[in-house]
This record gives sequence, C-alpha cells and structure tokens, in this order.
Amino acid sequence: MDILFAQIQADLRSNDALRQSNALLQALQQSAAGRDISVIAKTAVEEIVASPASAVSKKLAFDVIRSSRLTADSWDTVCLGIRNDFDFPDPDVTAAAISILAALPSHRLAKLINDCHEDITSCFDSPSDNLRFSITETLGCILARDDLVTLCENNVRLLDRVSNWWNRIANNMLDRADNVSKVAFESIGKLFQEFETKKMSRLAGDKLVDTEHSVAIRSKWVSSMVDLVWDKRSALMSRSLILPVEIFRTTISPLVYAVKAVATRSVEAIKMLSRSLNDHGMTSDSENADKFIGVSDVVSHLAPYLASSLDPSLIFEVALNMLYLADVPGGKPELASASIIAILTLWDRQEYSSGRESIVRAVVTNLHLLNLSMQVSLFNKLLNMVRNLRAESDRMYALACICRTALCVDLFAKESVRRGQKPLAGTHVTSLFEDARIKDDLNSITSKDLFREELVAMLVESCFQLALPLPEQNNSGMESRVIGALAYGTGYGALNWTEPALEVVEVCRPCVKWDCEGRTYAIDCYLKLLVRLCCIYDTRGGVKRVKDGASQDQILNETRLQNLQRELVRDLLEVNTPRISARFLWAISEHIDLQGLDPLLADDPEDPLNIITSIIHNVLFNIDSSASTTNQVQDVQAVLQCAQRLGSRSARAGQLLIRELEEFRSNPSSNSVNKHQCRLILQRIKYVSNHSDDKWAGVSEASGDYPFSHHKLTVQYYDASAMQDRKLAGFVHKAILELWRPNPHELTQLLTKGIDSSLIKVPPSSLTLSGSSDPCFIEGYHLSDPNDGRITLHLKVLNLTEIELNRVDIRVGVTGGLYFMDGSPQALRQLRGLGSQEPMFCSVTVGVSKFELCAFWVQVLYYPFHGSDAQADYEDDYFEEEQVMRQKRSRRPAIGEPAILRCQPYKIPLTELLLPHRISPIEYFRLWPGLPFVVESTGTYIYEGSGIKATAAQQYGESPFLSGLKSLSSKPFFKVCSHVVRTVAGFQLCYAAKTWHRGFLGMMIFGSSEVSRNVDLGDETTTMMCKFIIRAQDAAITKAIASDLQGWMDDLTDGSVEYVPEEEVKEAAAERLRISMERLALLKAARPRPKSPDSHDNEQKEKEEEQEQEHDKDEDEAEVEKKDDKEGGEDGKTKESSTLFELTAEEVEHRALQAAVLQEWHILCKDRRTKAN
Repeated sequence: MDILFAQIQADLRSNDALRQSNALLQALQQSAAGRDISVIAKTAVEEIVASPASAVSKKLAFDVIRSSRLTADSWDTVCLGIRNDFDFPDPDVTAAAISILAALPSHRLAKLINDCHEDITSCFDSPSDNLRFSITETLGCILARDDLVTLCENNVRLLDRVSNWWNRIANNMLDRADNVSKVAFESIGKLFQEFETKKMSRLAGDKLVDTEHSVAIRSKWVSSMVDLVWDKRSALMSRSLILPVEIFRTTISPLVYAVKAVATRSVEAIKMLSRSLNDHGMTSDSENADKFIGVSDVVSHLAPYLASSLDPSLIFEVALNMLYLADVPGGKPELASASIIAILTLWDRQEYSSGRESIVRAVVTNLHLLNLSMQVSLFNKLLNMVRNLRAESDRMYALACICRTALCVDLFAKESVRRGQKPLAGTHVTSLFEDARIKDDLNSITSKDLFREELVAMLVESCFQLALPLPEQNNSGMESRVIGALAYGTGYGALNWTEPALEVVEVCRPCVKWDCEGRTYAIDCYLKLLVRLCCIYDTRGGVKRVKDGASQDQILNETRLQNLQRELVRDLLEVNTPRISARFLWAISEHIDLQGLDPLLADDPEDPLNIITSIIHNVLFNIDSSASTTNQVQDVQAVLQCAQRLGSRSARAGQLLIRELEEFRSNPSSNSVNKHQCRLILQRIKYVSNHSDDKWAGVSEASGDYPFSHHKLTVQYYDASAMQDRKLAGFVHKAILELWRPNPHELTQLLTKGIDSSLIKVPPSSLTLSGSSDPCFIEGYHLSDPNDGRITLHLKVLNLTEIELNRVDIRVGVTGGLYFMDGSPQALRQLRGLGSQEPMFCSVTVGVSKFELCAFWVQVLYYPFHGSDAQADYEDDYFEEEQVMRQKRSRRPAIGEPAILRCQPYKIPLTELLLPHRISPIEYFRLWPGLPFVVESTGTYIYEGSGIKATAAQQYGESPFLSGLKSLSSKPFFKVCSHVVRTVAGFQLCYAAKTWHRGFLGMMIFGSSEVSRNVDLGDETTTMMCKFIIRAQDAAITKAIASDLQGWMDDLTDGSVEYVPEEEVKEAAAERLRISMERLALLKAARPRPKSPDSHDNEQKEKEEEQEQEHDKDEDEAEVEKKDDKEGGEDGKTKESSTLFELTAEEVEHRALQAAVLQEWHILCKDRRTKAN
C-alpha cells in the first residue's frame, strides 16, 4: 500500500495532466475502500490546488479534499489556491475552484468571502455558462447557511453583499442557459422551503439559536425574493415553458410560493419581521384584481401538465402545488378535484411507486377541498390505499384525516338537512364500512389483519375530539375549511356531535365479539364511547318524553341507544376475549334501564338481567384463567362493583345477585378480601330491599367513567398483546393530536405574535476559559442539536496585547463521549492577523456517542515572532528532503517559538444530553419499580421566608420553600406529577427524561424542611433537605451521574443546591436523634415520683428550710408548691402529672401544626382586611 501511495504522489508531482487525473482517480478509489488518504490529499493540495492545472485535475483534487482530512496549513494553501484561480484565464478552472467553497470550514469561509467578494460578483457576468452555473449553485447552498447568517448579523457590508448575490441568483432564473436557469430556480425554492418549514441548513455542522437579527435577515431575503418573483412572474413562466420537461418541475415551487404569499398577504407579515420593532407600516401596492389575475395565470400555466404530461413526478408536483393554490383568493375549488384525480390516477397506474406515502398523504390532507359527493365516493378507495401503507405513522395519520373528514361530512350534511336542503346519499359516517372487504373484516370473529382495529380505534377517538372545543383559526387556509364545517355542524346544538357518534357505536357493534389474540385497545375505545353516550342520554332512566322537554331527535337517539344496549347484552354471551367480559359487563350494567324490563320474562334465559347474572357467575368462578389471558383480580373487583350497583337499583336483580354472592363467598377460591367485600355488598343490597320505599343515599347517579383504559390501569401485564395495544394507542394519539390539536408552527407564531415571540431564544451565556493575566482572552458557549447528536463550541478570541499577532492556533481536544466527525483526535483552528483588542470567532462541532461526562479542552498557541527571522536554523533538520521542497519551505516566513496558554476545561452539563419524555403518571409509576439502576443523593438549600409563609395558609403564589428548585422548569425534564404539603413545608416531585440515545431516566425529589434549633414553632425554617432518587434502565446513566453528584446538582439547580455526603446525613440524623433522646430523658426525669403520706411530711419540712434561704423573688413559687404538696398530703394521694405529657408525640405534632395553621390564617386574613381598607 505504501508503494501505491508513493506512486500516486509521484504522478501528482509530474506535470502530465493525464497522469495526475489517473492518480487522483486511484486516490478516490482508495478513499471509497475506507483507507486514509490524508497524505495524498496534502500532496494534491500542494501540487494541483496551489499550482496551475487543468480543470479536470482541479475538480478531482477538490473531490479528494472532500473525502479526506486536512491540516490547518493545508487549508491555508487551499484558500490561497482558490484566490489565484479567480484570475485564471480558463473559466472552467475558476468554476472548479468556486465549487469547493461549500466545503470550506465556516471559520475560513468568512475571510475568503470578504477578500474575494469582487471576484465572486464578477462571476455572475461571465460569458461562460459553466462558470455562471457553478457560482449560482454554490452560493445557493452557502448563503442560506446558519453560520453565514450569523456573520451577516455582525457585518453590515457582508449583509449587503449577500443580499445583492441573492438578487443576482434570482435574475439568473431568466438566464439563457437552461442549466443555469434550473439551478437558480432550485436555489430560490430551497430558500423558500427552508424558511417555510424552519429547517435550517446544517452543512456547516452548526445548529445555531435563532435570534431577532437572524430571523429579520432571513425574512428580508425571503420577502425580496417573493417581490422579485411576483414582479417577473410572466417572464418566469415564459422562461419555464421553453425549458426541457425534466427541468420544468424545478420551476413550479418558487412560482407557487411567491404567488400565494402575495395573494394571502403573508408577505406583508414577513416584511414586518425584517423591519425594526417600531416600524410595522408595510403594505403591498398590489390590488386585489392583480392578485386574482396572478393566481389565475399561474393556475392556467400549470393546468395543462396534469393531463398531457407523461412524467409521474411532474404530475405529482403540479397537482400538489395546484392544491396549494386551491383555497387562496383567486383560486378555484375545482382545482382540488382535478389535482386529486390526477394523483389517484398515478396510484391506479401503479406509477410513481416510490411516492406511495406522499400520494396518500397529499390526497387525505386535501380531501376537504372536494365537494361532498366526491368526498363520499373516495372514502372506500382511500381506505384500501391506506391499508397498503407500510409505515404505521403514515397509516395512522391518513386514517385520522379520513375519519375526521367523514365526521365533518356527516355533521355538515345533517345540519344542511335541518336548514331545509335536500339530503345527499352516502354522507353518513357509516359509509366508511360499505366496502365489502372492510365489512367482512368488521363482522369476522378472527382476523390477523390489524387494520380493522386501527380503523375502529381511530374513528372512536375522532368522535371524542368532537366533544372538545374546536381549535381557533386566526388565519385562512386549508385547515380553516375543516374547522368551519365542524363548527357549522356542531355549533348550534350541544349534543349534535353525539349523532355521528351514535352511528359509530351502532356500526362498530361487532367489534365486541372479536378475537384479537389478547389485544383490547380497539374494544376499550368502543366501550368507552358507549359509556359516554349512555351517560349523556341517561339511559338508565328510560326514554324521555315530550312533556319532559325532550326533542324528537333526542327521543329517537335514546330509543336507538336503548335498543343497542339490549343487543349488546345478547352479545355478552359471544365475547371471545376473556379480558373484555368484565369490562363489557361494567359498560352495560351501570347504564341499562332495569325498570323497563318486562317482568313476565323473568324466567326467560334471554332476559337481559338473566344474561348479566350468568356472566357475573362465569367471571366470579373462572378458576382456569391465567395472567396471560385475563386479570382475575381486577375482573372480580369490577364484577362485584357491578353487582352492588345492579342489586341496589332493582329488587329482582338483588334477589338474583344475593344467591350468587353467597355462593361465591362460601367458595374456597374466594380470598379474604373478596369475602369481606361480598359481606359488605350483601348488607347494602339487603338494606335496600328492606327499605324499598325509602330513597337510599347509596344509589348514586351514573359516573360515565370507564376505568379500564391503558392510562388508568395500575397494573399492566408485559405480554405481547399489551405491548401491541400500547404501541397502537401511541400511534393513534399522536396522529389525533397532530391533526386535531397541532402545535403551532414556529414561523406561524412569529408571524402572528410578532418579533417579541418567546420562540426567539436568548443566546446562551458565555464562560471565560482564560486566566486574568493571559495575553489572549478566551470565552466560549455551546449549542446542542439533539436531532443530529451534535454539540458546537463557539469561541471568542480577543488579543489583549498591544502588538498584532500574525498567527494564533486554537487546539481543541475532547474527553468523555465526544468525538470529532472526521475521526481526528483534536481540532485545530488557525487565526491570522489578530489586531489589538479586536475579537475573532471560531467554532468546533463534535458528535456525542454516549451519555457520559464530557468536556472540551482548549489550548491557545500564539506566535509573537511570526514572520521574523528570529530563528536562523529553522530548516536545519530538513537537508535530506528534495531541493524543490526546500525551496518552497525557504520562502515561508519563520514562525518562531509559540507561547502556550492552557485554558480551563469547558464542561458540558449532563442535562444537555437529555430530552424531556412525556409520560402519564400511571405509566411512570408502573415503570419506576422495574428500573434496575438507582442513584441516591442528598442536597440542601436555604430559602427565604418563615414558617408562616410556608404552610397551608398561603393560597396564592409559589411556595417559597421551592425556590431552590426553580431552575428545574428550564431543564430538559418532563414534570410528571408533584405533591406539596405546605403545612410541613414538604414535597415530592417526579420527572421523566430520555437521553439522546433513548435511555429512560426517572427522577424523584423528596423535600422536607428542617426546623431551626432553639426556637419555638412558627419561627423561621429556612433549610430544605432534598433527597434525589434517580432510576434508569442503563447502568451507564447512573454511573455518569454518580461520578460527580455535586456537578449533577449544579446542572439541575444552577448551583442552588449543595450536595451533602451520606456520611454527613447519617451523622446529622444521629445527632438529632441523640438530642431528642436527651430531651425525652429530661422530661421523664422532671416528672415527680409517687410518694407515701408518712414520708411526705418530713420532706415537706426539709423543703421549707431550704426555701427560706432562697432569694426573695422565688418566694411566691415556693408558697404555691408548698400549698400543692400540703393538699396532696391531706388527701393521701400522689400528685397527678400535667395533661401535656398524656398526649402522644403524634397528637402533640398535630395540635402544634393545627395551631400554627390557624395562627397564620388569622394573620393573612388580617393582612387582607388591612389591604382592602
């Protein structure tokens, strides 16, 4: 291998262009094979990039540079070669040099742009098509980068140059060369897309925090490009028509985005972002007629390609952008139907197979733009299309869109009929199940297809969303049509949403008979909706009448629901999932109308009450059940609750259930808990039966609760079916929230709330790394990107000396889980020409491999004698090298001996490597005991305030004793739950998080206030003792935290909590226990001993003699004591102890806390009266 590399280097040093090209191709082959070609890259830089060479050799040399690592000196040579190539007579060589600008490190790009901006601008006017193509493509990639935007914030001249270059790129859309026009359209479209989706470029390895200036700069560029495209739309459309068909697709997105921005006036809001906060007066000069004509022109420009084009990707692009224009002023709803038909044609022709998910998402997202009849006709087709999608997330989102549209159509059609319009066939939500395949799946008992469960669960969850308030829509758009239709259908009746929900429970009734191999989520969703409807319509009271105030629709709905209940009772005998029997029984028994049953059918086996009683018997005496098929403990408890409610409501039901409960109570399989519960239930049922004329307070109204959902169960068995249920529930809820309650887009919030939006983050504070007497001042801050697993350290270097430093090297090393992207052990940044008191900036981006303590180690080498001939023997060690290399080195200035400054390490907090994990409290406490690795620590902090302010008397504001943990709200933790006991200033906080590598971490914090010593109750208690308990599923997580507990607490609380070692905690506890025992001993010793009457008189005389010699001030106390002792002696009884010592410790504490609370309450009430007066 060394021989091959030596041959390649020899070929590179030759002046033969063919040999150089072949050598570079061999180097690329070695790089593709995974070998390190850094030596070859260095030779290529010196022999080709820095020297005159052909355009082909230059391009290949730049490819070699991209695939290898270069030193700082080599990058200097590359930048020098690029500057020289700008003056090269061959434009192809210049084009090759420009193409490498996108690969330059960000810390070198700024200086190169400032030095060569005139040469870069002149490339736009070059007669060479290749050079114009290269400059347009390269700047299109560079100018939208985060690091360049940051440079523009601090450099007004650079901002003006970049803005001018964007205008030149936009003008190149009309260039005579097709390839130049194409790449210009792509660059402008990329700028629009990144601004719309807020996905900033990461080519530089940076993920910067958006500030007001960066948002304003991007807004300025976007608004200027929108105005330019709008003004030249006719010329751009004409230019796109003469482009080849395969290029035409790139011209669509910029035109449509600009036209819609102007037509919807969103460009005015974008211009507001680019201006100062005090100036919002920016309005468009275009009239409404011009906007309508502009939209119509673009639609007429695109419409022919829907029918005439043979390129599937072009058809999809045109159709999608026409849907984008369908609901803007000047657009037509008919455009949506033509576009969707064209997209569905691609599916039917089995073309564009790589975009199946995109096709389905485009159709279901814009389905509401069609008329009602076309929407109904597409339901079955779309369901079959969704069934074939592979990814669960895509399938769930598409189902959510279809179900929402079906409910929207149903509500809209019903409200239209109420207003006197002609009903339209097929608008009921049940039309989703008209397809033969879907209907067969619904009525089938056993089926391995999960799609029917997904459909039922999604449809039921969508019905629940109708019961919630609709989200507000402040702007017009696609979503506003759906919200408007739903508001039209539900806004005039509180129970209008229950009508389609009732149809859903009717059509999905066969799901209770499914055998889903233990899965229950879809059936649970169905039963939960059934219980909700029964509670709303109060079915246990029978069908309401007109004289009771019920409307005809309500009477009809209640009658349908009563009939459905009776059918479901008969289905109880056909349930195939053991876990469902008790849940099904719960949903029916609480809401069935027992008074409406026919008493003549009491002996009929098909009587609903007889069926319910037989099911209760089967569940109670199901001895053969196992944990993998049913939860016997939970089922028995649920059935006993059902028996109590049924027996309390009906005398006949009570008679039937008394016999069953007596039998179960005497059965050996019943445990003691069930036996005692049966005894209590029997007593209640018998009491009700004996007092049938009285209204028993125990008969309560129906709660409408279904306590069997996965978020409410306290125990979950870890079998395959439960895991699939939780997975399906997660996908369904995510799709529902994404569609019905989407998080507002960052750009939307900026446009609606203005530049003062909270989304604009404050840049992190900098940390000083250098010493106070160092000649170079170094400070840095870091930015993290959890999506890519990267951390970027930004450094600021300030020359504090009075001389100019020609060269300063910044060496950055890493420890812990950090690593450099190129695999090098350290990073080197060379800064040139540091003037006195002039700051310079550089950055280093690294990856994070694991959750571990990590840090950056910065070393500064500055050369005070760089460029002088201070060392004459600089080349004494290089006599053995070739004469040419000696001459090259002899022309370089001497660098001299460097001065080395070692800075303090820049530590990355462990909290930076965490992400908040949203989880329900039940799920959290279910996972908590199973997390095997534990770390415990204790910390203390001082809070301001007294015991009066830290108790239950304070009802307003934050508790002062939580002041030490305020910073936790800004940390990447999700607060699961909290329990605060203000009376004793104690609390329990629960947090959940995940590492960047998806390792779960749970944290509980227990706090208790320490009462100050030697003070009475109610005085200041300012010390809080906190117990931090961390449990994780990975040993590496707890190991990293336990390695530096004080650092972990500093990261969590920003230094507010001080770590206390366990030895000190134990010593303090032992000391408190010792003091308490001493006090108890003193109290016991202070009690008088029981004494006999004979010896009592002698002791009394001795006490009198001793008390005569005491001071005058103690005479009163002696007389009182003497009087008490005489009375005790006369009665012949011992002295009784004080009532204080008859109370237990708990009673003493309770009374003291009660007195303190009452005292604080009176004080606060007095303060309020004072303020009111």
